[in-house]
Amino acid sequence: MTQELIDLKKSILEGRYADALAIVDELEGMSKQAIMRNIQAYLNVLLIHLIKNQVEQRLTGSWANSIRNSIREIKKLNIKDNKKSYYINLDDWDKLIEEEVIEDAIADASEEVINGKFTRSQLSAMLDKNQIITTATSFLALTYTYSPKELPAIMDDYLSQLAGGEDWINREK
Repeated sequence: MTQELIDLKKSILEGRYADALAIVDELEGMSKQAIMRNIQAYLNVLLIHLIKNQVEQRLTGSWANSIRNSIREIKKLNIKDNKKSYYINLDDWDKLIEEEVIEDAIADASEEVINGKFTRSQLSAMLDKNQIITTATSFLALTYTYSPKELPAIMDDYLSQLAGGEDWINREK
């Protein structure tokens, strides 16, 4: 990106505005790609913990924190600078999860579920992927409705509905 900024400055100073605009477009594309990679990384973490929850039928404090943090970070990353539009619209999550993230999450989760007991293909065969996607998209939908301040309390309500969630929410301190 440093070279692009140098080229942009040079183009502006030399009055080559078409070249400068082309560089700006390239920089915008690079920025969007970086944001999308970050969103996908948090989405992967979210899915890993939903997979672990589905298979192990429990919810730990660590998993709840990871899910909540993933949703919070996705909310921050997904909203564009104009604060009025999103990089990923609500209706696009299913497709993104199915086409780009779920298989990586399953591969990563296979190393963690029940201490790595299952291979990626074994884990994949036992999962209800549609349920995981439905749960993930319902959590993601919250990012379009609730403020960052409201999200933690709302997330607790949703987390308590997961397998083992009632035990997690009612835990002894």
